Parts: sequence; structure tokens; C-alpha cells
Amino acid sequence: MENTATMETLALYDKYVMHTYPRADILFVRGEGTKLWDAEGNEYLDLASGIAVCSLGHAHPAITAAIREQSEKLLHVSNLYMNEQQPRLAQKLIENGFDGVCFFCNSGAEANEALIKLARKWGSEKGKFEIIAMNDSFHGRTLATLAATGRSKYRKGFQPDMPGFKFVDFNDLEAIKAAVTDQTAAVLLEPVQGEGGIIPADLEYLKALRAFCDEKDILLLFDEVQCGMGRLGTLFAWQSFGVQPDALSMAKALANGVPMGAMICQRKLQDVLTPGTHASTFGGTPFASAVAATVIDTILKDNLLENCRVQGDFLREGLQKLAEKHPMVKGVRGKGLMVGAILDEPAGPVLAILRSKGVIALSAGETVLRLVPALTISREDCEKALALIDEALTVREAERA
Repeated sequence: MENTATMETLALYDKYVMHTYPRADILFVRGEGTKLWDAEGNEYLDLASGIAVCSLGHAHPAITAAIREQSEKLLHVSNLYMNEQQPRLAQKLIENGFDGVCFFCNSGAEANEALIKLARKWGSEKGKFEIIAMNDSFHGRTLATLAATGRSKYRKGFQPDMPGFKFVDFNDLEAIKAAVTDQTAAVLLEPVQGEGGIIPADLEYLKALRAFCDEKDILLLFDEVQCGMGRLGTLFAWQSFGVQPDALSMAKALANGVPMGAMICQRKLQDVLTPGTHASTFGGTPFASAVAATVIDTILKDNLLENCRVQGDFLREGLQKLAEKHPMVKGVRGKGLMVGAILDEPAGPVLAILRSKGVIALSAGETVLRLVPALTISREDCEKALALIDEALTVREAERA
């Protein structure tokens, strides 16, 4: 860290920014596609995409153009008035998913808050308020979404938890059936658990759960914040399973780095949240809506869903071959370009070696090496990623020997 800009920026962070993240060791100053450059001029292959946010990569020309064009017209007017971009974005989301309506906000936690409020408001006259969530789930950092998160380490120090949530094991229908009472309003899950370790739902489990929720008059809610917006090779995560939820949340990649979240609910629920029952000052601004609409158009126009499926299959197959070579890799799982390699130790040391080799990746569930690159990633970059992961695993196994 000899670069002056890096040291000066680190000093500013240390003095003025609350330390809610571990101390950073890289100052990124520029990006293009799947590449990042730090203040020292070092190039990195980005397999993290800002934690599954920059699905079109960095500095995508269509996104840059949309940002420039809309910023010169109108940024914000509040939802007390109409703007032409918000309903057009909603139309794109609905016409490419299921029939319903959209509520716009700013983040995944807020989108999940909206899901929780929708379920409670819907169930209030029926005496239903409980939500069944999954062990190892992650739904956000607000008090309500934290209470819905099935990883106790995130809730530590913030108790008492907001009441009204129960936890069961993921992919276990019988556990849900046993947990249901007359007060159960909804079941909340991620079609692919992200922070929990890149764990996809079983198809038959989701199908049976959909039928069970219909039978018991319970809402089925999907958190698609990380696994949606093309990440699994379909625009919405539910489309990869063919199981429609009653409502879903989305954020992260929705506007490729411009903060934006959304809740989408089926038409039958469109009148549950009425004026005065929920709102968001910055939700669905003309600026964020214009960018998000461009993201959707680009994903569909450039055939990125197909690229996601093809390159995702290639990465998983390549990692599976590495698992045969490296004893510390215990398995590979995922869907589309949401890929996890299960290690026999915390992923931190491997991530550090990868950074030293110019690769940015993530962990999930402590022991899972998580890859969530841009949907635009090329075969060449996938091959490079696998080669460098191979090298990193070799170094780590030598360190442990």
C-alpha cells in the first residue's frame, strides 16, 4: 500500500467512515466489463460484480448513456407525482414475469420489508401474522429483515428479535407443514440461498410447497434479491423452477449499481397496501427507473440469459474437475452464474490468494467460494478464472501441507 492515493483514502476511511466493514486493502478507481483497476494500476478479473450487483459489468455503454440522458432531464420528483419512467419499468417487469403490480424502493432489505408488510397486512383481518423463514437464509440488515434471517450470527447484539418469525430447514416440506398454525401468513425463502452457501431449492420441494400454500391459504414469498435479474439464466429466479410465488423481492442487479429495489405481487394482492400504508421517498425515481429499464432491455436484447446459462455450466463443470484434483474442494453447486465451490475450510485464505493473483471473488456460508460474475462474462474470462482458481488452490494446499 505504497500508493499515496490509497494511503490517503484509507486514512479518510479510518477517521470518518464507521467501521461496519473489515478494513479494505484495495482502492478501486476504474472498471470496464469484467475488469477492475486499483490505484496502483493493477488489473483484476471481477467475479464478484459488487456482490451480484453489476450484472452488465462495469461502465457498460448502454447504462452510461441512460445515466447521462436521464440525469440531464429529471432525477427526482417524489411519488406524490407521476414520472414517465416508473410505470414503463413496471410494465417491463410484469410483461416478462407474472401479472401483477410493482412497489419500488431502494434496496433488498427494503424490498423484503415490503414483502413482510404485505404478508402481515394481507393476513391481519384473518388473524395471520407469522412468517416461516429458512435456516441459513439472509434477508437484510433492518430489524424486521434481520428477524427473518436464519443465521443467528447476524442477529447477535440486536435482540430482542421482532416477533412473528419461525425457522425451519431449507428444502424440508415436512418441517414447514409441522410449523404451520392458524396464524401463519406466509412462507419466505430464497430460490437459491446466497449468503447461506449457494444452495438451490429442490424443484419438487418448491412445487409441493406451492400446492401446500394454496391449500392452506398461505402466501409464498420469494427473495430474489441476489438470485434474480438474470442471475440463474432466467430474468426472474422463479422462472428457472417454473413455480410462481405470490410476491417477490428484487434489488442488487436491478439497476446495475444505481440503488434500487422492488417488490412485485400478483394481481390478486394489488389492493393490500393502500395509500398511507407503505411508501418510499426515493422508490422508483425517474433516474433509477430509466437505468433499470435499460438493464432489462440490454439483458434481453444481448441474449445475456443464454450466455449466463452457458458460461455458468462451463464454470461449474470446470470447478468439478478442480474438485477431482484438489482434496480441499468438497463439492460444487449453484445455478446459472451463481456458483459455489464448497471448501473444507473458511474461504478467506483462498480469497486472499486469488486477490494476489488479480481475481476478486466472494465467500458464502463461510466455507464456500462464491462466484457471481457479470452476465456478460466471456468464455476466455471463465477459462482464466478456472486457471487462477486452480493455482490458488494449489498454493493453499501447499501452505497447509
